[in-house]
Amino acid sequence: MTLTLPTISFAATFFPQEQRCCVGRFGRITGLVQKPLSAPVSFRASPKLLTECRNSSSSSSSSNLFKGSFFSLFQEFAFGEEQTQLLLEKNPPLRVWTLESLRNRLRSLQLAGIDGFALCRLIAKRPEILTAEQIGPLLCFLRDDLKGQIEPVKLERFLTFTELQFFYGFAGKVELLFNQGIPKEELPHILNNINLKVFCHKPTKEIERTILYLNHFDGVNLIVRRPALLNLDLETQLIPRTMILIELSGGDESATGAVLRKLPSVLTYSPEHLRSHTEFFRSSVGLTDPEIFKIVLVYPNVFSVSKDRKLSPRVEFLKQCRLNSIDIFRFLIKAPLFLSLSFKENLSVKLGFLVKIGYKYKTKELALALGAVTRTSCENLQKVIMVFLAYGLSYDDIHTMSKKHPQILQYNYGSLEKKMEYLIEEMGREIEELLAFPAFLGYKLDGRIKDRYEEKKKLIGEGMSLNKLLSVSTERFSKKKRKNPVPI
Repeated sequence: MTLTLPTISFAATFFPQEQRCCVGRFGRITGLVQKPLSAPVSFRASPKLLTECRNSSSSSSSSNLFKGSFFSLFQEFAFGEEQTQLLLEKNPPLRVWTLESLRNRLRSLQLAGIDGFALCRLIAKRPEILTAEQIGPLLCFLRDDLKGQIEPVKLERFLTFTELQFFYGFAGKVELLFNQGIPKEELPHILNNINLKVFCHKPTKEIERTILYLNHFDGVNLIVRRPALLNLDLETQLIPRTMILIELSGGDESATGAVLRKLPSVLTYSPEHLRSHTEFFRSSVGLTDPEIFKIVLVYPNVFSVSKDRKLSPRVEFLKQCRLNSIDIFRFLIKAPLFLSLSFKENLSVKLGFLVKIGYKYKTKELALALGAVTRTSCENLQKVIMVFLAYGLSYDDIHTMSKKHPQILQYNYGSLEKKMEYLIEEMGREIEELLAFPAFLGYKLDGRIKDRYEEKKKLIGEGMSLNKLLSVSTERFSKKKRKNPVPI
């Protein structure tokens, strides 16, 4: 049965000092249980006995009043009756704190982002949060400076498992990030994406040294994009990992920085993992360190590709297609996604389309065509083939064009259709002309094809080579235009 109490206003000095001590010392006294006597007994109480009774009654009354007020307070913050009873029984020191102090702490936790069931869980697991002096400055900082922008789940975990003594330095470490150039608006993002306990444990000087080291590679940008770098140990993790990349680049810190800016998470891989992938390309493919680094510079995600499940079988496929080390290097520079795309949902589907239009299995032509279509979706590739067929081209024609210019298979099918329509309707050409010059489909319709065609049409009429019209540079085309002005 729930006891309903009237609302009572408590000030910080509600209990006089002696009453607070009394409550603390005798908080478990609930009053004496009167038992019926077998017969009325008449006696005169001694002064000593009367004093003891009055003290006992006063203590019991104060205890009941505090307990009721305590229950009322915690009900305001969604605590259940049983949970509140258990909290009070297991944490007697709570009795020496004023209710106003407890209310202020609970409100501070709410303003910091801990509310509802999360607040109940936190207090149940770590009741000292209500009274620990170390938590006060932290909650003020979370509320006033960070505006409660730390994710509640992350904050709850942080307050539950971090030792109290480490809370004192939290605000100073966050201020250090700001002083080192990290924008204030990015601080909540960073704090929400790091291990806050590890961050608190790390000495301020160590955090500063980490940022200064990363500044060799545009540190602020790296930290904003990958906040977890702040949790890594400088001497045993960050420096060894960056040194592997620097050595692979031939000592080029600028190029190493370019890799890190493309993929900051590359620093989360262990030195053993980085060396293992590098050694694979040396021994299994026959590449040199400069060649390996060029692939890494183009596609740093190569380090995230499983060596056993993807790298090894796909390099073996390229070898079966008669590509040597130099061919594989050139292939991976142009089509690095080949290493990481799903075989079942992507590569196998595209291989089916390529074989259907005439490519032979285990040939260099097939490998080069597959490399070209890694940059497009299976759906777009299918629609490209359908567009060609709709304009009267055969599978053999598509095969012929894509051997000369493999990129036609990766172009957007909608853009492709507009260019073919312009070629036939506006330029008056036959679709078969694409067999001789499929690169026509790679030029911009509005920025190059239309402009040049209209200019040349005024000079020489309809007949002109598509190749000569489009393949000459802009500078050379402009010179020819000045030498042959349009007659007025």
